Amino acid sequence: MFRSFMPLALEAARAAGLRGEVPVGAVVSRGADVVAVEGNRMRELGDPTGHAEMLAIRAACAALGLDRLTGCALWVTLEPCAMCAGAIAHARLDRLHFGAADPKSGGVLHGARVFAHPQAHHRPELHDGIDAEASAALLREFFAGRR
Repeated sequence: MFRSFMPLALEAARAAGLRGEVPVGAVVSRGADVVAVEGNRMRELGDPTGHAEMLAIRAACAALGLDRLTGCALWVTLEPCAMCAGAIAHARLDRLHFGAADPKSGGVLHGARVFAHPQAHHRPELHDGIDAEASAALLREFFAGRR
């Protein structure tokens, strides 16, 4: 039976926004189990790689004691950037589920389209648009408050 972990990713995104981070959240799941939940922490960590996806991948690898996440899925509220798409490929995640599209900085369906390149050594199964409006609304509200 299909179970969406996007509600958990949205919770992590909301928490990131409350910390002053861009509200993006990510969950790594393995079957019916949650392996890792993270939100953006770039400012908090002073780390440009502190994207929710990168942190969730690192946490999942640590939790499972693995350097590859085969058999796992990543749920993220925003289309991953090229850096995160590269990490997704290197982690060998089976599936990528994401909410809002990111025409400006996305690296999956927009911009670099990392998985479409012949050099991509792994292409996860893609599912976009999951809870896209809720994901986009979090981002709109966050940036409206900054303007």
